Amino acid sequence: MSNFDECLKLVLHHEGGYVNHPKDPGGETNMGVTKRVYEKWCMENDLEQKDMKDLEFDDVAPIYKKNYWDRVKGDDLPNGLDLCIFDFAVNAGPGRAAKMIQKMIGVTVDGGIGPNTLRALGLYEEEVGGIAEVILEYQKQRQAYYESLSTFDTFGRGWTRRVDETTVTATEMI
Repeated sequence: MSNFDECLKLVLHHEGGYVNHPKDPGGETNMGVTKRVYEKWCMENDLEQKDMKDLEFDDVAPIYKKNYWDRVKGDDLPNGLDLCIFDFAVNAGPGRAAKMIQKMIGVTVDGGIGPNTLRALGLYEEEVGGIAEVILEYQKQRQAYYESLSTFDTFGRGWTRRVDETTVTATEMI
C-alpha cells in the first residue's frame, strides 16, 4: 500500500501556502512548488497555468508524485523512511535525498534509488529497530546539511522544526 497521500499531506503542512521571500533562492512558491517547476509541469502536460497564488492540492499533487515520490521510489521504501526521504527530496532535491541514504547504508552513491539501494534497505527492515535507527540517522544528517547552508540563519528554525516533526511522524509510521 502506498503512503503517498499521507506523506504528501505532511509535506504540505510544512510547505505552507504562497510565499515570495526575497532570501529564498526558489523564488515565488505555493504549496512548496516553485513557479519554475509549476510552469514546466504545465508546459509538459499541456495544462493552462494558474496564477501561483491560486494553486490548489489537485494542482500540485501530480507534480509531487512524479517529480519527487516516484523519483525516490517512495512506494518501495520502508514505512516511515518513505516520508523522510520524500520530504527531504521535496526540500533539497531527489538526487541529494537519494545520495544521503545511499552513503549511509554503504551502496553506490549515484543519486538514483534502485534495486541495490532497496535491497540494502530491506536488510535493515528485517532487523529489530533497524529502520527506526536508519530514520534517526538520516534525519540527523539532514539537519547537519541544513546547518551547513548559508541561509540557515534565515530558515533554520523552520527546517529544524520540520526535521523534528518528520522524525516523530516517521517513527510512528514504522
